[in-house]
Amino acid sequence: RGVRTSAVTASPGTPVTTAADEIVMLDFADEKSVVQTRFATAQLALLRAHLGEDLTGAVTDAERALSAPLPEITLTAEQFTFLGRGWSYGLALEAALKMREACRAWTEAYPAMEYRHGPISIAGPDRVTWVLGEGARGLRAEVEATGGAFLNSLLDPMAELVLVQRVAVARALAQGLNPDEPLNLTRSVILPS
Repeated sequence: RGVRTSAVTASPGTPVTTAADEIVMLDFADEKSVVQTRFATAQLALLRAHLGEDLTGAVTDAERALSAPLPEITLTAEQFTFLGRGWSYGLALEAALKMREACRAWTEAYPAMEYRHGPISIAGPDRVTWVLGEGARGLRAEVEATGGAFLNSLLDPMAELVLVQRVAVARALAQGLNPDEPLNLTRSVILPS
């Protein structure tokens, strides 16, 4: 009360549209899936554009991510750790969440520079350390020395998230799961007033 609020949403008619003072409506990104992928990416693109970034390269990389073959290890791995630096740490968290939601994968996410301070102990055979964006120098060798797989492409980190989303769908379908309707989840969390 007494503080102006803004909300970014893709769903017209939801409670947030009347609760906030200002609404940014991304209704083109509304989706039926409980696992929101298009909205997360559209929201980040909006932010980056408003910060003055040229997204031409990110768009080109996203097109590549849509057609690139999925790394074989990602289809069978028992565990994933996603890493990011700066703003791409948020993408690492989003990647881990989408994998958990869509295909019930065991995932973790950390800032890339903190990974060596304990979380690297989970690395090993049949496990993937996946960096979205710039990785830490020497980390590939350290992960590979454990027998773990290390993924870090030159794609824009937002486009790399698209690749992660494709992996989540492929794994879900291989397990007979519906990636759009995960167990125990609803599209929105609405708390009682």
